[in-house]
Amino acid sequence: MIKRLAHLCFKTDQVDRMVRFYRDILGMRVKFTLTGDDGVEFGYYFACGECSFLELFDQRGAVRQWGGEVVKLKSPADAPYQHFCLEIEGLETLRENLIARGIAVTEIAVGMDGSKQCWIKDPDSNSIELMEYTPSSLQIQK
Repeated sequence: MIKRLAHLCFKTDQVDRMVRFYRDILGMRVKFTLTGDDGVEFGYYFACGECSFLELFDQRGAVRQWGGEVVKLKSPADAPYQHFCLEIEGLETLRENLIARGIAVTEIAVGMDGSKQCWIKDPDSNSIELMEYTPSSLQIQK
């Protein structure tokens, strides 16, 4: 039986910028880091609620630790990945705070599911939906 989504994992060539974005801009707490046998941190687990995480790896550190090859990362437009969504409380306030920090944020709209939403991109151009449930959101209907 599937209990919940445990984590999403991204590899990046700009780990410092990505860590700053998720930690300092979005305010996600780093739950723990992973350090390779060479003593260099290369993995970050960002808390996304109770037991859900965003896992971020410096791809060169991952290759040093586990082998494989460094690959040229494709544009998100070329990948089957579309986006991930963060459930938000206080979407309007968060949107204002992101804009004040220089982050491009779409206008807030109500989707077909009845939820309020707006969109941002991280430094690797991964699309992130910011969603706030409303009383008419299909996700919370019985």
